[in-house]
Amino acid sequence: MVQYAGKLVLAPMVRAGELPTRLLALKYGADLVWSPEIVDKKLIQCQRQVNDALNTIDFVAPATREGMEPGVVFRTVPELERGKLIFQIGTSTPSLAVEAALKVIKDVDGIDVNAGCPKHFSIHSGMGAALLKTPEKLCSILTELVAKVGNVYNKPISVKIRILDNEADTLNLVENICKTGVSNLTVHCRTTPMRNRESPIRDYIPKIYEICTSHNVSLIMNGAIKDKNDFLQLRKELKLSDSIGGMMADCAEKNPTVFSSNPLPWFKAVKEYLDIAVQYNHHPSNVKYMLNRMTPGKSPFYQYFTQCRKLPDFLYVCKQLDEEGKPIEDPLPFLKEEHEKEKKQKKKQNDIKSLEKSNAKRSAENTTDTSSKKAKSA
Repeated sequence: MVQYAGKLVLAPMVRAGELPTRLLALKYGADLVWSPEIVDKKLIQCQRQVNDALNTIDFVAPATREGMEPGVVFRTVPELERGKLIFQIGTSTPSLAVEAALKVIKDVDGIDVNAGCPKHFSIHSGMGAALLKTPEKLCSILTELVAKVGNVYNKPISVKIRILDNEADTLNLVENICKTGVSNLTVHCRTTPMRNRESPIRDYIPKIYEICTSHNVSLIMNGAIKDKNDFLQLRKELKLSDSIGGMMADCAEKNPTVFSSNPLPWFKAVKEYLDIAVQYNHHPSNVKYMLNRMTPGKSPFYQYFTQCRKLPDFLYVCKQLDEEGKPIEDPLPFLKEEHEKEKKQKKKQNDIKSLEKSNAKRSAENTTDTSSKKAKSA
């Protein structure tokens, strides 16, 4: 079973925590990686598929409308992520949480419940940080997951929370959570209204750790950890036990190699990220999202990546990076030419579709006319 104590881990991040980010973080020293939060109902409708071409396991959702292809909701590489992958579920219903967890449990190493995200997409249905206002429901979800998933498959159940408005309420919540049988508690050291630009409140951690230890639950702290060296120094300054782990989010989004004592500069990190993204046929829109976060806004490459639409575009732009992160040559003419080709190709495809529709309509009209004439002659 996965052990969390003392580990430095990648946070669950919607959009940022997809496969290429996780694999790059693991390559550079992350002990564990969390998946992005995936809502229970979304996961339940997925089909598990073995992707022999990529050596991945894919969870694919059906197309939502005609003409669209089924979409990959979650993809994992067992060979590289086995023993290190924690899957986070967004949920507010015990039965749905269990059903969703059972869908994926054989392909991950633990299930985590999101009880800390303050954003609308998490809390609008009572999920995420909204669960902090309904602690009985939260504990019911955790108890059910432990009994029906964790104990059955010998895999840990964990939860990520935020601190409450005062220490007493926070400690009471932690006590109740630890009684559910979870293996790990991650505490984001900010209250729900606080934003990431505000300094975290770590004063509660020592007493939270005491409660966790008394229930044999490991503890990971989250909030404003800059990199591996910062985490080790922070734990030392606060005189915290080495068994308390750390979770990194924002800094790992900007550079997934921060788990190393010597992280790569951004211009080398983006190249390695893109290599992984291409290898696993990652969606270009998510590649653009990540590269625009990994690239400094003042770099011309920030704008270059913004102009990219397809994986070959990103590859071409990356080839223009020199050893200091500066452009070898301007990639914009190439990108403009590619966009024109794409525009012509789309027009050609649309013309073919229009012609096919026109021919189908004409054929249907001819069939109707023929049937009408036969009816009249009869």
